Amino acid sequence: MAESFDIIVSGGGVAGLTAACLFGSDGRRVLCVDPTPPVTLRDSEGADLRSTAFLQPSVQVLERAGVWIKLAPFANPLETMRIADAATDGTVRTSRDFNASDISELPFGWNIPNWLIRRELVARLEDLETVDFRPGVATTRMLARTSGAKVWLSEGDPVTADLVIAADGRNSALRQNAGIEVKTTRYGQKALAFAVTHPVPHENVSTEIHRTGGPFTLVPLPDYDGTPSSAVVWMETGAEAQRLFDLDEAAFEAEMSHRSCHVMGPLTLASRRTIWPIISQIADRFSAQRLALVAEAAHVVPPIGAQGLNMSLADLDLLRELSAKHPLGSDAMLQTYDRRRRLDVRFRVTGIDLLNRTSMTDAQWFRDLRRAGIGLIHDAAPVRKTLMQLGLGAR
Repeated sequence: MAESFDIIVSGGGVAGLTAACLFGSDGRRVLCVDPTPPVTLRDSEGADLRSTAFLQPSVQVLERAGVWIKLAPFANPLETMRIADAATDGTVRTSRDFNASDISELPFGWNIPNWLIRRELVARLEDLETVDFRPGVATTRMLARTSGAKVWLSEGDPVTADLVIAADGRNSALRQNAGIEVKTTRYGQKALAFAVTHPVPHENVSTEIHRTGGPFTLVPLPDYDGTPSSAVVWMETGAEAQRLFDLDEAAFEAEMSHRSCHVMGPLTLASRRTIWPIISQIADRFSAQRLALVAEAAHVVPPIGAQGLNMSLADLDLLRELSAKHPLGSDAMLQTYDRRRRLDVRFRVTGIDLLNRTSMTDAQWFRDLRRAGIGLIHDAAPVRKTLMQLGLGAR
């Protein structure tokens, strides 16, 4: 007889591991698998050197998953979002600060390196007797029935569950197995991600500098070796991003310091560089029989406004809410999940797409309009506060 679980989570990225922790903390019997074991050391090959700014609603999800208590000591608060428009000569043309204190007593969010998030999620899984985590194992096929789902694995016998959560990435095999199509938008951009140190303290200010090609974003991290540090996401056209990636360290540091307009002084690399393509993608449906798509299996957005992983945790939060109201994995549960999440995600994907295209443009008249728009949005208090609340996840 096949081994049985309440939930099978396919995917051991941050979203998949969080799903296992969240439902495991509720006492659900969870199997979590991923063909690639998570890299949990900063300097190991394959480590994810990006960081995630967990916004206020996401922290509540992590608390329910029992992992925030482990992450909080490493989290750097984000109290101000600084949006700047830069000229090609490396000077800031205009800049505005959006302060969390305008809408909340708490920071906008807390920034943590992704490799460290994985480390603490894996540590939490080890504490949960209800979760069976099998790194190095993949889901290969799923058969959905009214009574449950049967899932074949790359190792061992098939297993069954009431609900299968596809957290297996933008090329999700489970999504394809269910016949769900996606709409993909390619921007011809790539993003560079790495950590830096700098002489000027960041003072918990996240700085997003817009110029032709895409934004250059400095997100505060705790000090590194006693020196102020930030995570950087640098978006450029594909060819330019590749050129930058191939530079030697000294030339790269000179280029990134210029691109940052020296707002933190000269930048020094504090990690290796990573590069990946930028797309938007949204699935036609977020569910099928006994299957829920979450995170990049359902939606992918450019790294603007800290929306990506926070949208993924909103997926999990809604699934957990609905699992308390409907039989686990039932049509009623999953159809409600699809309807509610897809509407919110489409709204956010559209907004991020517009912001990215605005940031990419090299037309002078549009760049001047962008410069003026930053000031207009900031200086109109009701508009500023509404946009900040939307960014935090308000509907």
